[in-house]
Amino acid sequence: MAEIKDPENTILMELKGGTVTIELLPDVAPKHAERMKELARAGQYDNVAFHRVIEGFMAQTGDVKNGNMEEGFNLRMAGTGGSDLPNLSAEFSKLPHDRGTLGAARSQNPDSANSQFFINFSDNHFLNGQYTVYGRVIEGMEHVDAITRGEPPADPDRMIRVKVAADA
Repeated sequence: MAEIKDPENTILMELKGGTVTIELLPDVAPKHAERMKELARAGQYDNVAFHRVIEGFMAQTGDVKNGNMEEGFNLRMAGTGGSDLPNLSAEFSKLPHDRGTLGAARSQNPDSANSQFFINFSDNHFLNGQYTVYGRVIEGMEHVDAITRGEPPADPDRMIRVKVAADA
C-alpha cells in the first residue's frame, strides 16, 4: 500500500475494481486542490459518471451537476455542468501531464475549471501549460486503466465514493 504522507491532501476514490489513491498538490495548485477536497467532503463526487474516456488519452469525470448516476442521470448532459461553486482561475505550472496526473477539465476559457477533472492514461505533454495539473495517482492506476471507454460510454463507470484520507 502506498504511504500516505499528507492525509489532508490525499483523495481516496473508490471505483468498482478498488481504491485509487490520489496525492493532491496544494503547493502547485492550491485552489484546485481545495475545491476537490470541498466537493469530496460534501459527498458531491459520489456516484458521478466517467462521461468521457478515450483510450490512450484520459478518463474524465466530476460533473457533479449532471453526472450523478443516482439522481436523474442523463448521459447526454453529463460533462456539461460543474458545481454550485464559482469557476476557478487557471493555476498553470511546469508540471507535465504525465501518466496518472490529474488535470482540471474546462471549456475554452482557461479560467472556467470547476468540478470536472481527468486522469491521464499516458504522457499527454501536448496539454502542458494549458490545463492545471493538481494531483497524481500514487496507487491504484490499474483501476483507472479498467474504466469503460467511450464518449460517452454506453454503460459508464462511476466514482462510487470519494473521500479525503484524513476523514477516512
